Amino acid sequence: MREYQSILRDLREDHDYTQEEVAHILGTSQTMYARYERGASEMPIRHLITLSKEYKVSTDFILGLSKKKKPSR
Repeated sequence: MREYQSILRDLREDHDYTQEEVAHILGTSQTMYARYERGASEMPIRHLITLSKEYKVSTDFILGLSKKKKPSR
């Protein structure tokens, strides 16, 4: 199972976003977002949901619990 921190980074890079751009989407600082990607701080659930919608993937995918990117309907 992949760590969600590496999944966050891969999704961000796949969408050609900088950490600063993702931080802006989340309403937090670039420093705080970088801490999420490094695993130095846990990401709040509200940020998980926001990123799931932004990247159009399931929260389970971001958390490394599913290999399926798309949310089930």
